[in-house]
Amino acid sequence: MTKLTVLGTGYLGATHAACMAELGHEVLGVDIDEGKIAKLQEGQVPFFEPELEEVLQRNIKAGRLRFSTSYREAAEWGTAHFLCVGTPQKRGEYAADLRYVESVIDELAPHITEPAVIYGKSTVPVGTAARLGARARALSPAGAQLEVAWNPEFLREGFAVGDTLHPDRLVVGIDPQRPGRAEELSREIYATAIAAQTPFLVTDLATAELVKVAANAFLATKISFINAMAELCEAADADVTVLADAIGHDARIGRRFLNAGLGFGGGCLPKDIRAFMARAGELQAHQALTFLREVDNVNMRRRTRMVELTRETFDGSLIGTRLAVLGAAFKPDSDDVRDSPALNVAGQLQLQGANVTVYDPQAMDNARVLFPTLEYATSLTEACEGADAVLVLTEWQQFRDLDPADLAELVRGTRVLDGRNCLDAQRWTAAGWTYRGLGRY
Repeated sequence: MTKLTVLGTGYLGATHAACMAELGHEVLGVDIDEGKIAKLQEGQVPFFEPELEEVLQRNIKAGRLRFSTSYREAAEWGTAHFLCVGTPQKRGEYAADLRYVESVIDELAPHITEPAVIYGKSTVPVGTAARLGARARALSPAGAQLEVAWNPEFLREGFAVGDTLHPDRLVVGIDPQRPGRAEELSREIYATAIAAQTPFLVTDLATAELVKVAANAFLATKISFINAMAELCEAADADVTVLADAIGHDARIGRRFLNAGLGFGGGCLPKDIRAFMARAGELQAHQALTFLREVDNVNMRRRTRMVELTRETFDGSLIGTRLAVLGAAFKPDSDDVRDSPALNVAGQLQLQGANVTVYDPQAMDNARVLFPTLEYATSLTEACEGADAVLVLTEWQQFRDLDPADLAELVRGTRVLDGRNCLDAQRWTAAGWTYRGLGRY
């Protein structure tokens, strides 16, 4: 098994470190945040991700996983280094902020004295890997014996452990001008997945960088397409859920990611498609991705439409209404509230005069930090008690499973607004509720 380091222990890094240890490797996780490192070393995951804490604790106990704040220790520890820091959107721009990625190279490379490989996993603009490779070689005593390869991640929040241990594909980009150990070493690291017939694609650096952003752009486009159809369905008195089922039977299209609703959010899709557009412009290929601007516009319009739909339910005014918002995370099985459509809608409703109470099974603490002026309930029952309407804005299973008859005993008004089209409309209307969903008559 391989001795490797994971540089950056946020969502991606902590998951990758724990799962690489689960595969039997000896792993050192590195971060400059001493508080985060202390928690991880104690077996505490600073965010919610199913199964991850158990994997983390099991491998710390087994001695395969530990954490440090020292880049010198990282350089001395292993010959494979996984770069897993964030690439957020620059303030006031579409472009990605690469300062954290560059900082890792600047901190690590001067300590590397022997042949080694740095595998980038962060989502970066195409061309970044080649530039970082030159930067690393210039800073490192190992010089040309230090390789930079790119190994993009394809994690889904809520399924990150399974996606890491059992990926649907592995991509490793190497510098064709500087062939070295990057491919061979990556095959050793991912031997378990390769033995399970996971597709293993070796590409050049630029193609590997493009794989992740192209995949995200495609998924975002598919989501916005069905949401554009929802706008048309509302205008034509059609039902977007039936439309999605019908076109989803076409094998060329497929049903996945055709659920109309509030649209996408989180820390990946929105900022990645914007950075993709920005980079295309820098490469004088901006026309290739102009459609992504409308993808982004459609996505943001769904939030406004949800507010409009709620206001229509109350004859044009939300002043004095009591609304229960079920959901704060941008998706179920996560506590991530970055660019959360649910919280964005809740905030807009409050600004229009509604008394809004939010409940989410996992994201309450993060939501309070981002939207401190909203009211938060400690339970679903507390959130709905005395409400004039219930809005389901994140499709947690416990919200999908709600019994409309039971809920009717708690609320003041039997109105339900389904922002994710995840409820059985006939069941709710049969129970006496006024049901409204996005893209449905």
